[in-house]
Amino acid sequence: MGRLVFLFASSLLLMVAATTVSAATVEHSFYVKNLTVTRLCNRQVITAVNDSFPGPSLRVREGDKLIIHVFNMSPYKITIHWHGVSQLMSAWSDGPEMITQCAIRPGSNYTYKYRITKQEGTLFWHAHSSFLRATVHGAIIIHPRARHSYPFPKPYREVPILLGEWWNANVVDVENQALALGIGPNISNAYTINGWPGDLYPCSQNQMYKHRVEQGKTYLLRIINAAVNSHLFYKIANHNMTVVAVDARYTNPYVTDIVVISPGQTVDVLLTADQPVGSYYMTANNYASGSGTAVGVPFNPTTTRGVIIYQGASSSTTPLMPVVPAFNDTPTAHKFFTELTSLVGGRHWVPVPLNVDHKMFVTVGTALDVCPPNVSCLGRPPVGAALSASMNNVSFVLPTSLSLLQAFFFNVGGVYTTDFPANPP
Repeated sequence: MGRLVFLFASSLLLMVAATTVSAATVEHSFYVKNLTVTRLCNRQVITAVNDSFPGPSLRVREGDKLIIHVFNMSPYKITIHWHGVSQLMSAWSDGPEMITQCAIRPGSNYTYKYRITKQEGTLFWHAHSSFLRATVHGAIIIHPRARHSYPFPKPYREVPILLGEWWNANVVDVENQALALGIGPNISNAYTINGWPGDLYPCSQNQMYKHRVEQGKTYLLRIINAAVNSHLFYKIANHNMTVVAVDARYTNPYVTDIVVISPGQTVDVLLTADQPVGSYYMTANNYASGSGTAVGVPFNPTTTRGVIIYQGASSSTTPLMPVVPAFNDTPTAHKFFTELTSLVGGRHWVPVPLNVDHKMFVTVGTALDVCPPNVSCLGRPPVGAALSASMNNVSFVLPTSLSLLQAFFFNVGGVYTTDFPANPP
Protein backbone atom coordinates (compact mmCIF):
# COMPACT_ATOMS: atom_id res chain seq x y z
CA MET A 1 0.00 0.00 0.00
CA GLY A 2 2.84 2.34 0.86
CA ARG A 3 4.40 1.67 -2.52
CA LEU A 4 1.11 2.45 -4.30
CA VAL A 5 0.79 5.76 -2.44
CA PHE A 6 4.38 6.64 -3.32
CA LEU A 7 3.82 5.83 -7.00
CA PHE A 8 0.62 7.89 -7.06
CA ALA A 9 2.36 10.86 -5.42
CA SER A 10 5.27 10.61 -7.87
CA SER A 11 2.88 10.53 -10.83
CA LEU A 12 1.03 13.56 -9.48
CA LEU A 13 4.29 15.48 -9.11
CA LEU A 14 5.27 14.59 -12.65
CA MET A 15 1.90 15.81 -13.93
CA VAL A 16 2.25 19.11 -12.07
CA ALA A 17 5.81 19.50 -13.33
CA ALA A 18 4.71 18.82 -16.89
CA THR A 19 2.07 21.56 -16.75
CA THR A 20 4.39 24.16 -15.24
CA VAL A 21 7.69 23.44 -16.99
CA SER A 22 6.87 25.80 -19.85
CA ALA A 23 5.26 28.50 -17.68
CA ALA A 24 7.16 31.66 -16.82
CA THR A 25 6.66 34.82 -14.82
CA VAL A 26 6.37 37.90 -17.03
CA GLU A 27 6.83 41.20 -15.22
CA HIS A 28 6.23 44.73 -16.49
CA SER A 29 5.95 48.26 -15.10
CA PHE A 30 3.30 50.63 -16.43
CA TYR A 31 3.92 54.35 -15.88
CA VAL A 32 0.63 56.18 -16.48
CA LYS A 33 1.17 59.88 -17.13
CA ASN A 34 0.49 62.81 -19.44
CA LEU A 35 1.81 62.69 -22.99
CA THR A 36 1.61 65.49 -25.57
CA VAL A 37 0.92 64.31 -29.12
CA THR A 38 -0.08 65.99 -32.37
CA ARG A 39 -3.13 64.73 -34.24
CA LEU A 40 -5.55 66.42 -36.69
CA CYS A 41 -3.70 69.77 -36.65
CA ASN A 42 -3.79 69.93 -32.83
CA ARG A 43 -1.37 69.39 -29.98
CA GLN A 44 -3.27 67.37 -27.41
CA VAL A 45 -2.36 66.22 -23.90
CA ILE A 46 -3.49 62.64 -23.41
CA THR A 47 -3.07 60.04 -20.69
CA ALA A 48 -0.80 57.22 -21.86
CA VAL A 49 1.30 54.32 -20.59
CA ASN A 50 5.09 54.37 -20.89
CA ASP A 51 4.98 57.41 -23.19
CA SER A 52 3.36 55.47 -26.02
CA PHE A 53 0.01 55.51 -27.80
CA PRO A 54 -1.16 52.79 -28.07
CA GLY A 55 0.58 51.40 -25.01
CA PRO A 56 3.04 48.49 -24.89
CA SER A 57 2.05 45.00 -26.05
CA LEU A 58 2.25 42.22 -23.47
CA ARG A 59 3.61 39.01 -25.03
CA VAL A 60 3.13 35.84 -23.00
CA ARG A 61 2.54 32.11 -23.36
CA GLU A 62 -0.48 30.21 -22.15
CA GLY A 63 0.18 29.27 -18.53
CA ASP A 64 2.44 32.25 -17.80
CA LYS A 65 1.98 34.40 -14.72
CA LEU A 66 1.85 38.16 -15.26
CA ILE A 67 2.91 40.74 -12.72
CA ILE A 68 2.13 44.33 -13.74
CA HIS A 69 3.22 47.22 -11.52
CA VAL A 70 1.06 50.27 -12.31
CA PHE A 71 2.39 53.66 -11.20
CA ASN A 72 -0.23 56.37 -11.56
CA MET A 73 1.63 59.57 -12.41
CA SER A 74 -1.41 61.07 -14.16
CA PRO A 75 -3.82 63.67 -12.72
CA TYR A 76 -6.68 61.15 -12.76
CA LYS A 77 -7.60 58.17 -10.66
CA ILE A 78 -7.30 55.04 -12.78
CA THR A 79 -7.49 51.26 -12.93
CA ILE A 80 -6.28 48.82 -15.60
CA HIS A 81 -8.53 46.02 -16.85
CA TRP A 82 -7.18 42.91 -18.60
CA HIS A 83 -10.00 42.54 -21.08
CA GLY A 84 -11.04 38.95 -21.69
CA VAL A 85 -8.55 37.33 -19.31
CA SER A 86 -10.41 34.61 -17.40
CA GLN A 87 -8.88 35.66 -14.05
CA LEU A 88 -9.25 32.19 -12.53
CA MET A 89 -8.47 32.59 -8.80
CA SER A 90 -7.32 36.19 -9.37
CA ALA A 91 -10.49 38.28 -9.34
CA TRP A 92 -8.75 41.00 -7.32
CA SER A 93 -6.62 41.73 -10.41
CA ASP A 94 -9.49 42.09 -12.91
CA GLY A 95 -9.38 45.88 -12.71
CA PRO A 96 -12.79 47.57 -13.30
CA GLU A 97 -13.06 50.59 -11.02
CA MET A 98 -15.38 50.03 -8.04
CA ILE A 99 -16.24 46.54 -9.28
CA THR A 100 -13.13 44.59 -8.27
CA GLN A 101 -11.03 47.41 -6.81
CA CYS A 102 -11.00 51.03 -5.84
CA ALA A 103 -9.16 53.36 -8.20
CA ILE A 104 -5.41 53.95 -8.05
CA ARG A 105 -5.14 57.55 -6.97
CA PRO A 106 -2.66 60.00 -8.54
CA GLY A 107 0.77 59.42 -7.03
CA SER A 108 -0.09 55.87 -5.92
CA ASN A 109 0.65 52.44 -7.37
CA TYR A 110 -0.92 48.98 -7.52
CA THR A 111 0.37 45.57 -8.59
CA TYR A 112 -1.75 43.16 -10.63
CA LYS A 113 -0.98 39.44 -10.54
CA TYR A 114 -2.75 36.83 -12.64
CA ARG A 115 -2.14 33.75 -14.77
CA ILE A 116 -3.20 33.17 -18.37
CA THR A 117 -5.00 29.80 -18.27
CA LYS A 118 -6.52 27.91 -21.22
CA GLN A 119 -6.54 30.91 -23.52
CA GLU A 120 -4.51 31.49 -26.68
CA GLY A 121 -4.73 34.32 -29.17
CA THR A 122 -5.28 38.03 -28.70
CA LEU A 123 -6.83 40.05 -25.88
CA PHE A 124 -6.12 43.58 -24.73
CA TRP A 125 -5.70 45.75 -21.68
CA HIS A 126 -7.19 49.20 -21.10
CA ALA A 127 -8.03 51.76 -18.48
CA HIS A 128 -11.33 51.06 -16.75
CA SER A 129 -11.97 54.55 -15.41
CA SER A 130 -14.14 56.99 -17.39
CA PHE A 131 -13.13 57.51 -21.04
CA LEU A 132 -9.41 57.13 -20.31
CA ARG A 133 -9.49 53.82 -22.16
CA ALA A 134 -9.54 55.87 -25.39
CA THR A 135 -5.78 56.41 -25.04
CA VAL A 136 -4.76 53.98 -22.28
CA HIS A 137 -4.76 50.59 -23.98
CA GLY A 138 -2.54 47.95 -25.58
CA ALA A 139 -2.44 44.37 -26.84
CA ILE A 140 -2.18 41.12 -24.88
CA ILE A 141 -0.65 38.51 -27.20
CA ILE A 142 -0.92 34.94 -25.91
CA HIS A 143 1.23 32.34 -27.68
CA PRO A 144 0.86 28.58 -27.16
CA ARG A 145 3.05 26.91 -24.57
CA ALA A 146 6.56 25.91 -25.62
CA ARG A 147 6.54 22.91 -27.98
CA HIS A 148 2.87 23.57 -28.83
CA SER A 149 1.91 24.92 -32.23
CA TYR A 150 -0.94 26.89 -33.71
CA PRO A 151 -3.83 24.88 -35.23
CA PHE A 152 -3.03 26.63 -38.53
CA PRO A 153 0.17 27.13 -40.59
CA LYS A 154 2.77 29.15 -38.73
CA PRO A 155 2.75 32.75 -40.02
CA TYR A 156 5.85 34.54 -41.22
CA ARG A 157 5.19 37.53 -38.96
CA GLU A 158 2.61 38.62 -36.36
CA VAL A 159 1.21 42.15 -36.49
CA PRO A 160 -1.01 43.85 -33.87
CA ILE A 161 -3.66 46.09 -35.46
CA LEU A 162 -5.32 48.30 -32.84
CA LEU A 163 -8.36 50.22 -34.07
CA GLY A 164 -9.29 53.22 -31.96
CA GLU A 165 -11.06 56.55 -31.70
CA TRP A 166 -9.64 60.04 -31.35
CA TRP A 167 -11.17 63.16 -29.83
CA ASN A 168 -9.83 66.69 -30.24
CA ALA A 169 -10.66 67.12 -26.58
CA ASN A 170 -9.87 65.85 -23.13
CA VAL A 171 -11.71 62.51 -23.08
CA VAL A 172 -12.53 62.84 -19.37
CA ASP A 173 -14.27 66.14 -20.12
CA VAL A 174 -16.18 64.47 -22.98
CA GLU A 175 -17.71 61.95 -20.59
CA ASN A 176 -18.33 64.47 -17.81
CA GLN A 177 -20.21 66.75 -20.21
CA ALA A 178 -22.41 63.87 -21.37
CA LEU A 179 -23.27 62.97 -17.80
CA ALA A 180 -23.96 66.60 -16.91
CA LEU A 181 -26.39 67.05 -19.81
CA GLY A 182 -27.97 63.61 -19.74
CA ILE A 183 -27.07 62.94 -23.37
CA GLY A 184 -24.71 60.69 -25.28
CA PRO A 185 -21.08 61.80 -25.51
CA ASN A 186 -19.85 63.93 -28.38
CA ILE A 187 -18.79 61.70 -31.27
CA SER A 188 -15.09 61.24 -31.93
CA ASN A 189 -13.21 63.30 -34.51
CA ALA A 190 -11.39 60.37 -36.12
CA TYR A 191 -10.76 56.66 -36.09
CA THR A 192 -7.20 55.40 -35.82
CA ILE A 193 -5.08 52.41 -36.79
CA ASN A 194 -2.28 51.80 -34.29
CA GLY A 195 -2.72 55.36 -33.06
CA TRP A 196 -2.60 57.06 -36.49
CA PRO A 197 -5.68 58.63 -38.16
CA GLY A 198 -4.57 58.21 -41.77
CA ASP A 199 -4.41 60.57 -44.71
CA LEU A 200 -8.13 61.21 -45.15
CA TYR A 201 -8.10 63.53 -42.12
CA PRO A 202 -6.75 67.11 -41.91
CA CYS A 203 -2.98 67.46 -41.31
CA SER A 204 -2.60 63.66 -41.41
CA GLN A 205 -0.85 62.99 -44.71
CA ASN A 206 2.17 61.69 -42.82
CA GLN A 207 0.21 60.25 -39.90
CA MET A 208 -0.76 56.91 -41.36
CA TYR A 209 0.08 53.39 -40.22
CA LYS A 210 2.22 51.54 -42.77
CA HIS A 211 3.15 47.86 -42.82
CA ARG A 212 5.59 46.32 -45.29
CA VAL A 213 5.13 42.77 -46.50
CA GLU A 214 6.96 40.27 -48.67
CA GLN A 215 5.09 38.79 -51.59
CA GLY A 216 4.05 35.20 -50.90
CA LYS A 217 4.44 35.43 -47.12
CA THR A 218 1.57 34.93 -44.66
CA TYR A 219 1.04 37.30 -41.73
CA LEU A 220 -1.07 36.91 -38.59
CA LEU A 221 -2.95 40.14 -38.00
CA ARG A 222 -4.11 40.47 -34.40
CA ILE A 223 -6.98 42.93 -34.81
CA ILE A 224 -8.28 44.70 -31.69
CA ASN A 225 -11.19 47.13 -31.51
CA ALA A 226 -10.04 49.54 -28.82
CA ALA A 227 -12.62 52.16 -29.83
CA VAL A 228 -14.79 53.46 -27.00
CA ASN A 229 -18.20 53.31 -28.65
CA SER A 230 -17.90 52.19 -32.27
CA HIS A 231 -18.40 48.89 -34.06
CA LEU A 232 -16.06 48.86 -37.05
CA PHE A 233 -15.69 47.34 -40.51
CA TYR A 234 -12.06 46.49 -41.42
CA LYS A 235 -10.93 45.80 -45.00
CA ILE A 236 -7.73 45.50 -47.06
CA ALA A 237 -7.98 46.26 -50.76
CA ASN A 238 -7.89 43.17 -53.03
CA HIS A 239 -7.04 40.81 -50.16
CA ASN A 240 -8.92 38.06 -48.41
CA MET A 241 -8.33 37.21 -44.78
CA THR A 242 -8.78 33.90 -42.95
CA VAL A 243 -10.26 34.23 -39.45
CA VAL A 244 -8.57 31.73 -37.10
CA ALA A 245 -9.43 33.04 -33.62
CA VAL A 246 -11.80 35.40 -31.83
CA ASP A 247 -11.29 36.69 -28.28
CA ALA A 248 -8.44 34.22 -27.58
CA ARG A 249 -10.45 31.20 -28.77
CA TYR A 250 -9.64 29.29 -31.94
CA THR A 251 -12.27 29.16 -34.68
CA ASN A 252 -12.81 27.07 -37.75
CA PRO A 253 -10.94 28.88 -40.55
CA TYR A 254 -13.28 31.32 -42.27
CA VAL A 255 -12.25 33.18 -45.46
CA THR A 256 -13.61 36.70 -45.75
CA ASP A 257 -12.75 40.01 -47.38
CA ILE A 258 -14.05 41.97 -44.39
CA VAL A 259 -13.90 41.85 -40.60
CA VAL A 260 -16.66 43.28 -38.42
CA ILE A 261 -15.48 43.90 -34.89
CA SER A 262 -17.24 45.24 -31.80
CA PRO A 263 -15.66 47.42 -29.09
CA GLY A 264 -13.52 45.21 -26.85
CA GLN A 265 -13.47 42.34 -29.34
CA THR A 266 -10.39 40.80 -30.98
CA VAL A 267 -10.16 38.89 -34.26
CA ASP A 268 -7.04 37.03 -35.45
CA VAL A 269 -6.74 36.65 -39.23
CA LEU A 270 -4.17 35.19 -41.60
CA LEU A 271 -3.26 37.54 -44.44
CA THR A 272 -1.29 36.16 -47.39
CA ALA A 273 0.51 38.73 -49.53
CA ASP A 274 -0.66 37.07 -52.75
CA GLN A 275 -1.36 40.13 -54.89
CA PRO A 276 0.87 41.88 -57.44
CA VAL A 277 3.66 43.98 -55.94
CA GLY A 278 2.17 47.33 -55.01
CA SER A 279 0.43 49.21 -52.20
CA TYR A 280 -3.01 48.50 -50.77
CA TYR A 281 -5.03 50.58 -48.33
CA MET A 282 -6.52 49.03 -45.19
CA THR A 283 -9.60 50.84 -43.87
CA ALA A 284 -11.81 51.00 -40.80
CA ASN A 285 -15.21 52.71 -40.70
CA ASN A 286 -18.25 52.64 -38.45
CA TYR A 287 -20.98 50.02 -38.47
CA ALA A 288 -23.90 51.94 -36.94
CA SER A 289 -27.09 49.96 -37.38
CA GLY A 290 -28.98 52.11 -34.87
CA SER A 291 -28.61 55.23 -37.01
CA GLY A 292 -31.31 56.14 -39.46
CA THR A 293 -34.01 54.84 -37.11
CA ALA A 294 -36.38 56.89 -35.01
CA VAL A 295 -33.68 57.05 -32.35
CA GLY A 296 -31.22 58.73 -34.72
CA VAL A 297 -28.09 57.76 -32.78
CA PRO A 298 -25.24 60.03 -33.95
CA PHE A 299 -21.98 58.45 -35.07
CA ASN A 300 -18.69 59.37 -36.68
CA PRO A 301 -19.10 58.75 -40.46
CA THR A 302 -15.40 59.07 -41.34
CA THR A 303 -12.92 56.43 -42.48
CA THR A 304 -9.39 55.82 -41.23
CA ARG A 305 -6.86 54.09 -43.39
CA GLY A 306 -3.37 52.65 -43.28
CA VAL A 307 -1.44 50.98 -46.05
CA ILE A 308 0.08 47.59 -46.85
CA ILE A 309 3.25 48.07 -48.93
CA TYR A 310 4.81 45.14 -50.79
CA GLN A 311 8.58 44.89 -50.80
CA GLY A 312 9.78 46.31 -54.11
CA ALA A 313 6.74 48.53 -54.65
CA SER A 314 7.39 51.93 -56.19
CA SER A 315 6.99 54.83 -53.79
CA SER A 316 5.12 56.75 -56.50
CA THR A 317 2.40 54.11 -56.82
CA THR A 318 -1.02 55.19 -55.59
CA PRO A 319 -2.38 52.51 -53.21
CA LEU A 320 -5.53 50.68 -54.21
CA MET A 321 -8.58 51.56 -52.12
CA PRO A 322 -11.12 48.94 -51.01
CA VAL A 323 -14.84 49.44 -51.41
CA VAL A 324 -15.90 50.68 -47.99
CA PRO A 325 -19.24 49.26 -46.79
CA ALA A 326 -22.12 51.55 -45.91
CA PHE A 327 -22.49 52.35 -42.22
CA ASN A 328 -25.76 50.38 -42.02
CA ASP A 329 -24.68 47.31 -44.00
CA THR A 330 -26.28 44.86 -41.60
CA PRO A 331 -26.34 41.92 -44.07
CA THR A 332 -22.52 42.03 -44.28
CA ALA A 333 -22.20 42.29 -40.50
CA HIS A 334 -24.69 39.48 -39.96
CA LYS A 335 -22.89 37.20 -42.41
CA PHE A 336 -19.55 37.77 -40.72
CA PHE A 337 -20.78 37.11 -37.19
CA THR A 338 -22.85 34.06 -38.09
CA GLU A 339 -19.99 32.42 -39.99
CA LEU A 340 -17.81 32.34 -36.84
CA THR A 341 -17.77 28.84 -35.34
CA SER A 342 -15.67 27.28 -32.61
CA LEU A 343 -12.85 24.89 -33.48
CA VAL A 344 -14.53 21.83 -32.01
CA GLY A 345 -11.99 19.57 -30.33
CA GLY A 346 -9.25 22.17 -30.61
CA ARG A 347 -7.00 23.11 -27.73
CA HIS A 348 -8.95 24.77 -24.88
CA TRP A 349 -12.26 24.15 -26.66
CA VAL A 350 -15.19 24.33 -24.25
CA PRO A 351 -18.43 22.61 -25.31
CA VAL A 352 -21.69 24.45 -24.82
CA PRO A 353 -23.50 23.07 -21.72
CA LEU A 354 -26.60 21.12 -22.72
CA ASN A 355 -28.29 21.19 -19.31
CA VAL A 356 -29.60 24.53 -18.10
CA ASP A 357 -29.87 25.12 -14.35
CA HIS A 358 -31.39 28.58 -14.39
CA LYS A 359 -33.05 30.54 -17.18
CA MET A 360 -33.00 34.32 -17.53
CA PHE A 361 -34.50 36.60 -20.16
CA VAL A 362 -32.41 39.77 -20.29
CA THR A 363 -33.21 42.84 -22.38
CA VAL A 364 -30.65 45.60 -22.91
CA GLY A 365 -31.65 49.08 -23.94
CA THR A 366 -31.43 52.83 -23.51
CA ALA A 367 -34.38 54.86 -22.27
CA LEU A 368 -35.10 58.16 -20.54
CA ASP A 369 -34.86 58.60 -16.80
CA VAL A 370 -35.35 61.56 -14.50
CA CYS A 371 -32.30 63.75 -14.09
CA PRO A 372 -30.07 63.02 -11.11
CA PRO A 373 -30.02 65.66 -8.36
CA ASN A 374 -28.10 68.83 -9.25
CA VAL A 375 -27.98 67.89 -12.96
CA SER A 376 -29.68 70.10 -15.54
CA CYS A 377 -30.09 67.64 -18.46
CA LEU A 378 -30.62 70.63 -20.74
CA GLY A 379 -29.32 68.77 -23.76
CA ARG A 380 -32.03 66.13 -23.92
CA PRO A 381 -35.70 66.81 -24.62
CA PRO A 382 -37.87 66.72 -22.70
CA VAL A 383 -36.00 68.93 -20.25
CA GLY A 384 -35.50 67.08 -17.01
CA ALA A 385 -34.84 63.70 -18.64
CA ALA A 386 -31.56 61.89 -19.18
CA LEU A 387 -30.46 58.93 -21.26
CA SER A 388 -30.16 55.85 -19.09
CA ALA A 389 -28.88 52.44 -20.18
CA SER A 390 -30.52 49.48 -18.49
CA MET A 391 -30.88 45.71 -18.26
CA ASN A 392 -34.43 44.53 -17.58
CA ASN A 393 -35.27 48.16 -16.85
CA VAL A 394 -32.66 48.36 -14.07
CA SER A 395 -29.84 50.89 -14.44
CA PHE A 396 -26.48 50.28 -12.82
CA VAL A 397 -25.00 52.78 -10.38
CA LEU A 398 -21.35 52.53 -9.39
CA PRO A 399 -20.62 52.19 -5.68
CA THR A 400 -18.79 55.12 -4.12
CA SER A 401 -17.25 53.80 -0.92
CA LEU A 402 -16.41 50.13 -1.48
CA SER A 403 -15.95 47.96 -4.55
CA LEU A 404 -18.50 45.23 -5.25
CA LEU A 405 -15.89 42.51 -4.82
CA GLN A 406 -14.82 43.86 -1.45
CA ALA A 407 -18.43 44.11 -0.32
CA PHE A 408 -19.10 40.53 -1.41
CA PHE A 409 -15.90 39.11 0.08
CA PHE A 410 -16.31 40.83 3.44
CA ASN A 411 -20.12 40.46 3.46
CA VAL A 412 -20.73 44.21 3.72
CA GLY A 413 -24.35 45.24 3.21
CA GLY A 414 -25.74 48.31 1.53
CA VAL A 415 -23.39 48.22 -1.49
CA TYR A 416 -25.42 46.03 -3.86
CA THR A 417 -28.60 44.02 -3.95
CA THR A 418 -29.35 40.50 -5.19
CA ASP A 419 -32.82 41.09 -6.61
CA PHE A 420 -32.02 41.53 -10.31
CA PRO A 421 -35.16 40.37 -12.17
CA ALA A 422 -34.93 37.15 -14.18
CA ASN A 423 -37.39 38.61 -16.68
CA PRO A 424 -38.04 42.16 -17.92
CA PRO A 425 -41.08 43.87 -16.38
